[in-house]
Amino acid sequence: MNGLSGLSGSASGTVRARLRAVFADAGVTGVLHALDLDGGAEVGTGADTAVSTASTHKLCLAVAVQRCADTGLIDPAEPVDVPVEGRTPGGTGLAMLRDPVRMSVRDLLALALTVSDNAAADVLYARVGLDGVNRAMADLGLHRTVAVHTAGDLLTAIDEDCGGDPARLLVDPALTARLRVLDPERTNRSTPRELTRLLAAVWRDEACSPERAAELRSMLAHQVWPHRLASGFPFDDVRVAGKTGTLPTLRHEVGVVEYPDGGRYAVAVFTRAARTAANQPAADAAIGTAARLAVEALRSPRGRGV
Repeated sequence: MNGLSGLSGSASGTVRARLRAVFADAGVTGVLHALDLDGGAEVGTGADTAVSTASTHKLCLAVAVQRCADTGLIDPAEPVDVPVEGRTPGGTGLAMLRDPVRMSVRDLLALALTVSDNAAADVLYARVGLDGVNRAMADLGLHRTVAVHTAGDLLTAIDEDCGGDPARLLVDPALTARLRVLDPERTNRSTPRELTRLLAAVWRDEACSPERAAELRSMLAHQVWPHRLASGFPFDDVRVAGKTGTLPTLRHEVGVVEYPDGGRYAVAVFTRAARTAANQPAADAAIGTAARLAVEALRSPRGRGV
């Protein structure tokens, strides 16, 4: 589905053209799916395109952890020791700390979602396994959402593919294009539509028990990054909960936008830049702009089926 369910042909074409223009102006290719969680209307451009999910796959991990907690396979309050040795590197959370840490499973989950902590995520991956994450997605009917790599695996693959010199990725587009972690056939993958379906399951208490789904919604609402999805909704009375994903040339975010009138919209935006620069502010901003256009289309009288 590349159109807009519930809109006329002319309105559908106009919104698609505006989305394409937003991505082109930012120097990225982009795919998107947005879903009205209550009315069922949807907006899509490339909604069924396979994408490398980067850290948005931590949402899948989080759902798997909560489902294991529901069945008693995991105790969310269990304290876990995280030594320095063997800790997955990264720029946030436990990944950047220099001393041993002890914290509960649910606090590790909070760090994995709110600050995209690689080290915390990999402690959880070790508990549920890649197979466990994939079983959880399959049980929810998300058969194109597949985990291949842990956070540490992603970093190792990048290091191997660039010959141990990650700085080359900033100046060699041909090398960047060959990275396994950018190829949906060889790394963690999903589609925009499947990830909005996953978000819908979390917001409707279908992904796990209501108590644990509420925990996930709270954690996602406390994500610290305001420069992507949330940038499109700079309003005090609009709540945005989401999870970012970042790899060389990739900038993503998936999340839910909630309005004070009760409207709730799941949005998944995935972009790939032509430039290899580490900082991509135009791509970041395009995610928020595209999401706002999609949600505004769903909130229009035609999008609501009025």
